[in-house]
This record gives sequence, C-alpha cells and structure tokens, in this order.
Amino acid sequence: MTPEAILAEPARVLSQAQRERYFEEGYLLVEGAVDPGWIANLLSVTQDFVDRSRDRTVSDGTFDLAAGHHPLAPKLRRLRRPDEKHSLYWEFATGLLADIATDLVGPDVVFHHSKLNFKWGDGEDRVEWHQDIQFYPHTNYSSLTIGAYLSDVGPDDGPLMVLPRSHEGPLYDLYGDDGRWAGCLRPDDVAALDASSAATCPGPAGSITIHNCRTLHATAATRTLTGRPLLLNCYNAVDAFPYTAVPDKSRHAGAVIRGERARVAHHDPRPCPIPPDWSEGYTSIFAAQVGEGGSG
Repeated sequence: MTPEAILAEPARVLSQAQRERYFEEGYLLVEGAVDPGWIANLLSVTQDFVDRSRDRTVSDGTFDLAAGHHPLAPKLRRLRRPDEKHSLYWEFATGLLADIATDLVGPDVVFHHSKLNFKWGDGEDRVEWHQDIQFYPHTNYSSLTIGAYLSDVGPDDGPLMVLPRSHEGPLYDLYGDDGRWAGCLRPDDVAALDASSAATCPGPAGSITIHNCRTLHATAATRTLTGRPLLLNCYNAVDAFPYTAVPDKSRHAGAVIRGERARVAHHDPRPCPIPPDWSEGYTSIFAAQVGEGGSG
C-alpha cells in the first residue's frame, strides 16, 4: 500500500499527525506508549534471562555475550529471538505493537523478527550508522522496527539516533573495503552525511521508537552502567516478501498477526543491495561491526 492509502485507513493507536510525521521523517518517538505494568513484567522476564546467562562462556542460540561477561557480573549484548524464548515477549509483539504497525504499514501485517539488545557503558557498545533493509531485502520498503524502552533512556544511555528523511535517500553498501560484510556504512559515506541534522530519541521507560527500514540510524556508546535493555520488534506489510534468507530466523517469522495473507507481492522499483547468505549463520550486528566471526 502507498502511504496515502495507509493514511486513509482508520488509525488504531497513533494519531493522524503521528502517522503523517512517520511518513515524512522516517521515524517516530512516542513517550508513554507502553503501560507500566507491561514494562514491569517484561523487565522481570528479562532479568530471569540475564541470570540464566551467568554460566555461559560463549555466545549461543539464545545469548550473545558482551566482552567481560562473568557469572558474577553477566553482560549480554543480545537476547536472540525473544519472541520464541518466552510467551510474554510474543504476547507483547502481537498486541499493542502489532496495532501500531497497522497504523504505518496497513491493516495486513506480518511479523518478521525480534531481538533484545543491551548496553553496558563499557565504551564498546556503539552501533554505527546503518540501514536495516540491507540485512533482509524485501520486495518493498514497508518494513519497520518498533523499539520499546524497558528502562529510562537518557542522553548518556545511547538512545536511538536517526537522520530524518533519510528513508527517501539512497541505500548504502554495508560491506567494508575488504569486501566483508560490516553491517554499517563505510567511513567515507559517514563523512559525507549531514550529522548536524541527526535527531536523538531519549525517553522514559515505556517510550517506543519507530523507524523505517531505509532510515539511517545509529546509537552512541553509553556512559552509564544500567544495561539499558531495548526490545526490538520488526514488522512488514503482508505484500512485502523476502528474497534472501532471514538472519537469525524465528519460528514466528512470516506469521500474519493482523489481517490476511497477501496473494500478490508489491514490488518497489528501487533496488536493494544484497547481504551475505545468512543460511550459513548469523550472530548480531554487534558482532559484524566489530569484525567477529559468525555474522556473515
């Protein structure tokens, strides 16, 4: 569906002004979107997983471990595929957030993936400038990611940074000069960006960020030791079909969570760079950007 057709549909959660802003700017910050009770329950489940990681020494299919992870001081970079690890995460992904997705991709919505990222204030948790769709190309660019702040995220906590309206600009090559997948823009491309126009998105617990799959975004390194959990869920319009393997595929990938399955694909004529063959394995964007193996 076109933005005009989507905006003609009745909104479920967002205001019409918020929907229009998303299509114009390529992102949205909504404070107080998630009920405090939900946040408390999600934090409780999340802490259980952090505690379960204490005896792990290497990253695996559930835990992506940060440098310095220790049984007495567990440090995760990512809980992988939380949607299939606990029913509460899946219930959250298919409830309020799915309704929000309908306001921005149309009434028919497919779940793509979920992840739970952490930042630990060690100076190594920066996420460099990148766009998402090069990780998982689709036939169109309806894909969006909704991030839920499970704790307060201030300016020192590495909030989402975006370049407004960059979703209407070019898609960048996310391979390094050596030809290996880097998962981020090359230094010369970063240098050419208008960084002065970047917008940051801090907010209290319960805030959500939404960004389009073409929107340039990054996060700075944190300077606090809170762990800053960020729960991310990605959704597509049902007429957006993947044409490469899905990185770190969940059993819920492709599930129609609102509306009906599409019988015809919508093809956006703008081309998309192709990532490595993720069927050989994928760890995380963190691993790719610091040059670790196992991330394509």
